[in-house]
Amino acid sequence: MSEQTTRPGPREGQALPPACGRVPLRYRSPDEDSGRWSSFAFRPGDVVISTRSKHGTTWMQMICALLVLQTTELPAPLAELSPWLDWLVLPQDEVLDRLQRQQHRRFLKTHTPLDGVPLDPQASYVVVCRHPLDAAVSLYHQGGNLDRQRMHQLLGGPAPAGPPPVRPVLPDWLDAWIDREADPRLDLDSLPGVLHHLSDAWARRADGNVVLVHYDDLVADLEGQMRGLAHRLGIRVPEHRWPSLVAAAGFPAMRERAAQLAPDPVGVLRDRGAFFRRGGSGAAGEVLSDEQIARYEAKAAHLAPADLLAWLHRAPQ
Repeated sequence: MSEQTTRPGPREGQALPPACGRVPLRYRSPDEDSGRWSSFAFRPGDVVISTRSKHGTTWMQMICALLVLQTTELPAPLAELSPWLDWLVLPQDEVLDRLQRQQHRRFLKTHTPLDGVPLDPQASYVVVCRHPLDAAVSLYHQGGNLDRQRMHQLLGGPAPAGPPPVRPVLPDWLDAWIDREADPRLDLDSLPGVLHHLSDAWARRADGNVVLVHYDDLVADLEGQMRGLAHRLGIRVPEHRWPSLVAAAGFPAMRERAAQLAPDPVGVLRDRGAFFRRGGSGAAGEVLSDEQIARYEAKAAHLAPADLLAWLHRAPQ
């Protein structure tokens, strides 16, 4: 939930138990710990939604809920149906117990890259990819919507003293975000961190149980993307149900149901409706100069493979 998270990197003895001969990295921050995955017992058909912050996590959770349950009337808030296993705000035993009791096909949320979660052959892994500049704009606005006093209270830490620092205006914040040097495994919401997450998923895109979804394609053709995902997950949806399911996954419908759908089970958002702010693309291009965008593109070219960047930056299909 943090605007920018700092995660100490994996140290000796801090790897997760191996899954299929592989030892995942461990990512930790003040409010997340991917080590919780070591206590999760996979079932056949589990879906892990691995996204970077503000890349369409809640949107994909809702799509999975609609495909799995095949009803627009969800039986519980989305954050309960699709819990965030890594989040330290919620007791681990409580989350694992809820998942154990679920009878439907399970779909979980994580902001951890795939190199930090067990890759179980029984499960499917869905990674939503978004233009990093558009995601950064959403991250900026999300930062202003967090109740940090409440976050500190829930995590048991001391509340920050004095008034909160004055936030820079969006163009200046983006400018600093583009230029900031960061270890991609210590600061996952930085540009290097975002491109580390996406590059790792891109390298696994040929794996049969890894599905990459472009955020702009969800915007341009939601029904087509939902049908394609259902096919990849082996879910059959009766034809007569598609119109209502697609409508319920649309941004206007989700914003109307913010009280049930926003990822806020313990009240850390100041305004749940504001969480669903825009739901489109191109916001960064509206505030950045050509020089700033060129600087972003030059830096990105050093951080990610050219074929991934061409796919990320392309016009919607």
